[in-house]
Amino acid sequence: MAEPVVQIDGEMVDALRNAVRDCSERGLLYASKWAAELLCSLPSSKQQLEFRAVAQTNFHTSTPARSRSPRPSLSFAAQTPAHSFVADSVQPDASLLQVQPPEVLQQEAEWEAEDAGRIAMAQTFMNSKEYLRVIHWLRPCRSAKAAFLRIYSQYLESEKTALREWYKLENTREQPAEPVNASLHDLLELVQNAMDPWLQFLKAVFLCRLSRREEAIEGAILSIRQYPWNWSVWVALGDCLWDGDELSSLLPLLPLPSNHPLVLMFQVKTLNSLNSPSDNELGICDRLLSDDCFPRSMWIMALRGNVLYYLHDFTSAEAQFRKILAIDPYRVDDIDILSNILYVSENHNALSKLAHDYLAIDKDRPEICCIIGNYYSLRAEHEKAVKYFRRATQLDRTYLAAWTLMGHEYVEMKNSHAAIEAYRKAVDVNRKDYRAWYGLAQAYELLGMHQYALYYYQHATALRPYDVRIWQAEGMCYEEMGRPKEAVECLRRALIGADPQETTIHLKLAKLHSDLGEFAEAAAYHRRIVEVCRAAQKPIQEWSKSAVYVARYHIFHGGMDVALAKQYLEWVAASNAEEVNQANELLRRHLPALIRTRVQTAAESSHGRGASEGHSSA
Repeated sequence: MAEPVVQIDGEMVDALRNAVRDCSERGLLYASKWAAELLCSLPSSKQQLEFRAVAQTNFHTSTPARSRSPRPSLSFAAQTPAHSFVADSVQPDASLLQVQPPEVLQQEAEWEAEDAGRIAMAQTFMNSKEYLRVIHWLRPCRSAKAAFLRIYSQYLESEKTALREWYKLENTREQPAEPVNASLHDLLELVQNAMDPWLQFLKAVFLCRLSRREEAIEGAILSIRQYPWNWSVWVALGDCLWDGDELSSLLPLLPLPSNHPLVLMFQVKTLNSLNSPSDNELGICDRLLSDDCFPRSMWIMALRGNVLYYLHDFTSAEAQFRKILAIDPYRVDDIDILSNILYVSENHNALSKLAHDYLAIDKDRPEICCIIGNYYSLRAEHEKAVKYFRRATQLDRTYLAAWTLMGHEYVEMKNSHAAIEAYRKAVDVNRKDYRAWYGLAQAYELLGMHQYALYYYQHATALRPYDVRIWQAEGMCYEEMGRPKEAVECLRRALIGADPQETTIHLKLAKLHSDLGEFAEAAAYHRRIVEVCRAAQKPIQEWSKSAVYVARYHIFHGGMDVALAKQYLEWVAASNAEEVNQANELLRRHLPALIRTRVQTAAESSHGRGASEGHSSA
């Protein structure tokens, strides 16, 4: 039975209230919105709870993290080498994992009071995206809060500069795969020895951008230990993970119990970003949405809708998103997922209404451009669809879905080279998303470049090891290359994640084994097809060929199961399937001959044994 979620108490409610304020004051608007939505989703009785504690100082930075004893080392040394991504050399000293002492907090409170005027002015500059003015006015300040606003503004300004320089090189060979921020090393130096949880969060972000994942994970965990309710640091931590195995290795190292709401949300959100949630994550969402937790949380409802979408339960996913729209018809976050569901379901009317409704809300949001792109794609107006997907990437270069969907549209337009370019952009944005790799493989197959396609299929299956569709596609690629044995292995892998009642892959495997002269294996797959189809009461026309193949194997290729062959042939002969004549021919001529041969062989064998025994007696 699943462990119940940690109870929402006054301390947690107080921490959420503080997170709304603290994140907002530091320009972390996404994290502030997340905390505010969670706070408002609590039952009214819990929203009134207050946490009463004797404060050592009037300066508040965090809700103290749960102490752990014994505490596991921040190392993955016990894991397999592939997932040992926190090296011994970066294990933090135990003293660094403690919440800052009271005297440090008191000093910070005094400095923050001195800087209050400049901080308030800098916040207004940050809200209007005047980052250079924030940097200028906060330079003399000493408080950690002022330091965060200054360094964060330096980071945002350097990102703007890098993006501007990147666009200058567009459509040239000199343009790198992604914008290059040359200031990251200098920014990292400013927070290298930081003890403040917010500065440690920035350190984790910079290290992650520099591909120093082990140190980034360490910095994020240290930040969470002091201030767990900054959702931005959890997002940064998730960006450092490559797959579900790494997530499983990380969870025991977090300074919160495994059933804490934050840990559960992080687990589901990360697996959604890796496109690999399971029914377990669906159960977690249901527990988080229970009356004792966050029953009205649209954010968790959207999380649940994403899980259902990745599990291909499109009907339930659509119902979940409809429930969100009933609560807040102006919520744009994740609305593109609903448009994908309506596209896959070919629900023209609902997708048209969704596109028109949201176009009136804000035509300059990438998610809404994606909805309109899906609308035109469903109408087979691929040029217009590309126009809106491209618009989405111009609004947000890192909007992965738009690059991938643009690639799909170019494939539909038979423009493989443009499709490859779009998919490559998607891979540059997020190398962990299997859809871009899969799209690249398909585009290269259209060009007949099977060796290239195979390379990208292998990347896709590494990210999505139980995806039936990708394994089938890789198997077909091997078959096109004249490598049937490898094709067989891929299709066998596809069966692991396939529906038990599936027959198409079995039929393909039977054909490959037959082409290889492996008749026993081919007959075994054909027999499985017959059994599945008969159990599902499918018409005999769907399995008559397999029945005849099994019978022919036992008659001509040494199977020797006369009773099974006779039964299968009688079923086909009594039907109106195309194979009726074959079945009758086998029943009239070949099966009796086989029976006579077996009887004769048995008689000769019996006579030989009798003669041998008589000779021995003599």
